[in-house]
Amino acid sequence: MHGSFGKIGIALAIALLAAGCSSNRTPELMHLRSATNGPDEFGILPTKPLQMPNSLTELPVPTPGGSNITDPTPNADAIAALGGKPPVAGKGVPAGDGALVARAGRYGTDAGIRQELAAADYDYRKKNDGRLLERMLSVNVYYKAYRPMALNQEAEIERWRKLGLTTPAAPPSGAAQQALP
Repeated sequence: MHGSFGKIGIALAIALLAAGCSSNRTPELMHLRSATNGPDEFGILPTKPLQMPNSLTELPVPTPGGSNITDPTPNADAIAALGGKPPVAGKGVPAGDGALVARAGRYGTDAGIRQELAAADYDYRKKNDGRLLERMLSVNVYYKAYRPMALNQEAEIERWRKLGLTTPAAPPSGAAQQALP
């Protein structure tokens, strides 16, 4: 009797280990979930009044991420709702940004940089995917994985100040903060 429970336990442990070691999935470092059981407000909020068409055959074919009758420009509407300036319909570099783009590209540009960075980040996420129990319990390991790449703000501000450069948006130095009442 005890032997059969032991065999079942060993088989279960091997199955869990094999499931935890699978490498054919995209690593998820940040597990975002809603804290409530209700629907997402942004998902159900109509920006324009809903209207029933004369015939249901007039409705366009659904396209994920595309426009529809109620939301012809969903991305631009979302940007405007959040206080931003929706992009203009024209393509290319705006006239006021030509000098900035020229300065940024003075050493050349790589057309495949997005694909190269996506592949490098995918490899990094696979190597820093968390431990077995972290993956099984969907523990958020994003900040732990990217901690080596984080900027030490205080050390960087001090480095700039030692060089004699101004840091107008930075808080006052430690000595100045301690002098405050």
